[in-house]
Amino acid sequence: MPLNKYSMGIGDRFSRQGKAQLTAIIKAKELGVDVTPVWNKSHREHSIVKTVPQDVRIEADEAVKGLDWNGAYFVDADHINLNNVDSFLEASDFFTIDVADYIGNTANQEQQVAFINAALPYVRPLKLPGMKDEITVTKNEIESITGKYLSAVLEAGKIYRYIESKKGKGTFITEISMDETDYPQSPVELLFILLGLATEKIPVQTIAPKFSGRFNKGVDYSGDPKVFAEEFNQDLAALSFAVEEFGLPDDLKLSIHSGSDKFSIYPLVAKAIKNHDAGLHLKTAGTTWLEELIGLAESGEEGLAICKEIYISSLSRFEELCTPYKSVIDINPAKLPSKADMDKMDSQRFVNSLRHDPNHPDYNIHLRQLLHVGYKVASELGERYYDALAKFETTVAKNVTENILERHIKQVFL
Repeated sequence: MPLNKYSMGIGDRFSRQGKAQLTAIIKAKELGVDVTPVWNKSHREHSIVKTVPQDVRIEADEAVKGLDWNGAYFVDADHINLNNVDSFLEASDFFTIDVADYIGNTANQEQQVAFINAALPYVRPLKLPGMKDEITVTKNEIESITGKYLSAVLEAGKIYRYIESKKGKGTFITEISMDETDYPQSPVELLFILLGLATEKIPVQTIAPKFSGRFNKGVDYSGDPKVFAEEFNQDLAALSFAVEEFGLPDDLKLSIHSGSDKFSIYPLVAKAIKNHDAGLHLKTAGTTWLEELIGLAESGEEGLAICKEIYISSLSRFEELCTPYKSVIDINPAKLPSKADMDKMDSQRFVNSLRHDPNHPDYNIHLRQLLHVGYKVASELGERYYDALAKFETTVAKNVTENILERHIKQVFL
């Protein structure tokens, strides 16, 4: 199943913004760039919001039908493993296989020897496409990479074959995710992870490594952009080499997870994919939920009251909400507005505090991150929250569309 050169994961916590999201994709096409929409939602998010994978399929299909979209689109089973994949099999045609938890586990001796033997021909100076300098790989490096990543690669093969046995060969997109771990994978490590995926006969079309720096949820990149740019270019070169040498699919591309709102590195990403003539999958999720809140707050007192209630409740449940996301948020509680501060906020101040405009004096990165993980509180409001989204749909949709088009697609793909 082919995947377009450029694609975007457009996660939607509450499955209400499908048309607004797709409108941004349609406007991008009118501007000359084809971006394939991929509606993604993880098992964790479904569990919190009390939805099921079929809800995402319904949202995507209704948006496509309602807006007469005739391009490709997909529904992603995001961050799945063998414990939860079954519930996604019917609704999904894109599977993000998450094997980060297997990094560092030890494969058996026979499996290690077989992989090392497969990798030994590459213990030599290697010229990666688009890179000026050669890289030299040693046997010790191969052995180290084998010990660290082979178990994860083998687990990916097991999960892929299970999905294939249920859905059939060539009926879905395969992404491999190794981003939710403590340490980034170097371009050399990525190269041999790809060799492992090839030996497992996984037709991987997009891979999400962990890059250097912090990719916190819903806020800008934290790290050295120059280091990221060098690493990202080398990763692109490693993918090109893997396609040529290992027989992986021609449409193999990098995926940036927690990719929403990484404004400081978007120009570097855009330059790199153009220089390498490479594809990209940019995965976003919570940015749409935050635009829902901005739209509600802009709509007047009723919408603002709901937003304030969600924030104040999130503040009181800080540890509960933040603990599952502790590896991808950095919140200083001392810089969060108090309940009294929030009570006094008017609509514009709330919007300015939440909207991702780093140059605005009211912007509060800590408030934004807390609300990013506070969607559980909104889900507990049930129909009251959904009714507000319906009542103020025009303002909410405007914010969702503009955010995806202006701050994301135009900065990365145009």
